[in-house]
Order: sequence, then C-alpha cells, then structure tokens
Amino acid sequence: MPSDITIPMLLLSVLIGYALGIFSGLIPGIHTNNFALMLVALSPMLMDSGIPPTYIAIAILANSLSHTFHDIIPAVYLGAPNDDMALAVLPGHRLLLEGFGSEAIRLSALGSAGSVAFSLIIAVPLAFAFSNIYPILQNYLGLLLLLISVSLILSEKGEYIINQGSLVKYKYKAYALILFVLTGFLGLFAFRMETSMHPLIDFGSPSILLPLLSGLFGASQLLISLFSGSHIPPQKYSKIELPAKRIIRGVITGSAAGSIVAWLPGISSSIAAVLARLFIKSDFDRKGSTKNREEDKQDYGCGSECEYDNENGNYYRYEDDEFYIDETMESSKEFIVSVSGVNTANAIFGLFALAVIGKTRSGAMVAVDELLEAASLTAQDIILFLLVIAITALLSYLSTIAIGNNIHRMLAKLDYSMICITVLLGLALMSLLFTGFFGLLIFVIAIPLGMSASFMKIRKSHAMGVILLPVILYFL
Repeated sequence: MPSDITIPMLLLSVLIGYALGIFSGLIPGIHTNNFALMLVALSPMLMDSGIPPTYIAIAILANSLSHTFHDIIPAVYLGAPNDDMALAVLPGHRLLLEGFGSEAIRLSALGSAGSVAFSLIIAVPLAFAFSNIYPILQNYLGLLLLLISVSLILSEKGEYIINQGSLVKYKYKAYALILFVLTGFLGLFAFRMETSMHPLIDFGSPSILLPLLSGLFGASQLLISLFSGSHIPPQKYSKIELPAKRIIRGVITGSAAGSIVAWLPGISSSIAAVLARLFIKSDFDRKGSTKNREEDKQDYGCGSECEYDNENGNYYRYEDDEFYIDETMESSKEFIVSVSGVNTANAIFGLFALAVIGKTRSGAMVAVDELLEAASLTAQDIILFLLVIAITALLSYLSTIAIGNNIHRMLAKLDYSMICITVLLGLALMSLLFTGFFGLLIFVIAIPLGMSASFMKIRKSHAMGVILLPVILYFL
C-alpha cells in the first residue's frame, strides 16, 4: 500500500464511491460518468484541502464497480435500461412476470461477483496477451465486429412451425437482418446528428444512447406488457435454480466478453453482451423452445398423441410443454449471469488497459487517468486498486441482494399498469431533459422498432445493430 494512504481514508473513499454507485445504478439515466466528471471537477478543491488524488480515483473506481451490480434492479423491475444493461431487460422482465424477479437480481449479483473473482485470476495473463496482439486486433476490428454480427443473424432460428416448408427458417434470418439494418440506420442517423442534442438540463456529457436504448429495449417492452395486460405476480423467494455448469459458463463468457470491451476501441458493453449471447444456446426472447419440434416428437416418442395448438400454430405434447418453458427459463437466467459479468469485468479490465497500454475505454478510466496519469501507475497502485475492487464487490453483492429481495414488496402495493405508464413517461422525460427534443424524437422512433422484434418472433438482440453497424462502418 502506498505510504500516503491510510486505512480510514481508504475505507471512507470506498464507501463514498460505493454509495454513489448504488444511486447511479438504481436511478435510470444517471451514469457513472456523471459522478466521475463531477469528482474530477471537484478534485482541485479537494486537493487544496489536503486530500491526495489517489483517494478521488478510489472513489471513482468504487463507483463504477458498484454501479455494475445495482443497475440490474431497474432493468428487471422497471424495464428501464442503461446502455450497459439493455439486453438484460428482456430475460429479466420475463423472470419478473413469472414471479422470479428476486432470483434474477441474485443471479445478476452472482454473475458480477463471479466475474470479479474470475477476472482477477485471468487479468495478468490476459493483460500480457493483449499488450502483444493489440495492434493486430485494432487493424481488423471492423471485420471482427462484422463477423460477430453475421453470426448473430445466422443464429436466429425463429419460431418452428410444422408444415411450413424447409425455407421457413430463412424467413426469420431475413427478419433479423431487416431489424439489424433498420436499427443500424437509426444509429447512424442519431450519431451523425448528435450535435443536434440540446439538453434542457446539463448534467455531464449527454449521450444519444439514452433515448436509443431506452426506446428499443425499455419502452418497447413496457408497451407490450401494458397492451397485453401483464401484471407483477406475487414474487417467489427461492434458492437459485440454475445448474452450476450454466452459472460457470455464464461467468466465463461474460468475463471474457467484458475483457474485450476494455481492450478494444469502439466496443461497448452492449456489443460485448451480444458476443456473449452467441454462447447461450437456447432462446430467451420468447416463450417456447428453439428445439426442432419434429426432432422432439422422435426424441420423446410423440406420435398421434401430439396436440395441435391453433392459436400458436405448433405441434406439441402438453405434458412436455413444461420442459420447453423450463429450458427457456434457464437460458434467461444464464444470460443474466453473463451480461452482468460483462459489465463488471469491463470495469476491472479497464484499469489494466489503462496501466498496460495507456488507453482509456470508459469515462471512469478517463477520470482516473486525468487524476493519476497512466504512466505514473506503479505495481503498488494496481494492488491497492485491486483491494478496492474486492471490498466494493463484497459490499455491492450484499446490498444488491438485499434491495432485490425487498423492492417487490413496495411495487406490489402499486398498480402495474400505472408503473408501466409512469416509467414510460419517466423515460420520455429523461430523454427530453438530458438529450433535448432531438433525443425525444429518437426515443419515439426507436420504440416501434423495438416492438417489431416481438411481432416478427425474433430475438430483440438483433436491434443492437443500432450500435454495431455504425461502429463497423467506422472501422472498415
């Protein structure tokens, strides 16, 4: 530990950053970058008061890590995502409507905590590897993202319906391509016209991602829930019912994808979540199974006793339907573990990227770099920051579970339709206040595009073309 660091001040800095992370994680629209910029702006005054910049950097790091634990709560219970947890809205909201909202929160906390442990193990060898191959990867980043996007589209199986012919599967791949391209064009338009944003409230650097992702993933899902008459059922408190191998796979894929975010330019946590999505085999975006029903009829000895559901157009055996639902639920749970691991690993590996190659990949690391300068970071500093990460992760894990286990009691007293309407109006208001009328326009345009995925019966993750396509074109 550096000689000018005392344990009481260290703990106080960690607690301040941890508390700020709870606030930014629970309040949609508030990002860690806002607090990072605020603390940097206050740093001259704090240093004049005798507070070394290391303590400020510790608070910023603790804030960014704490945020990655707590931001799952509004994503699950309110359907209000930030740019890092956009894809978690879909499986999380589904688990909530099935009565497993608190389990979704605990899975996310487990994914983040597991990612901390796994990331600390692989951080040093991965830092060595990336420091050597970084120049090569940088030259082929556009092609790498294009490959990821094509793989995502080709992996779309859609809804299997018997007697529709062998070419029906290509229909859903075409739908996926259409959604990817349309959202990509919306992203290109939004990013190129970003200077048209005139926030009514200047609270840090406004991001066009707020209205884009809130419309595509948050508001669209809330509207579907509102129109379909969904409600928050009584929540069940049960142990985590997910096989250990799927938890471990979720942690590993999330950590690996999150490390990519920290090392490569132009890759956001949302893109890394798309990458992790490719490793989650079953479909979590809709009720049912992606398994071929004809194969299932043979596997389960389903013959003439199979029933035909006129409403959904599917053959299935009713007693086997629970299997399909359980399989999809497990995929939802594993993805929550994975996407939570992405965001937490990103916060950790961002520190190593700053120390090894001197590059910043997040607002928090920009602030740390401005305070300490990457070139002056010593091995003692890195060890200190790893200690901060461990303490913050422990506190965040406990508080995330505590909040997730109890928030449903407050929400149960409220009408779910009114919650949906209130959150929708809140998302629209945040878009207006933080990104101006242009941001509000983007928010409104994004909503029907987000809803279209459900009507086309394809994964909504294809809507990440809103970020992927502009980044691909930038690097190609």
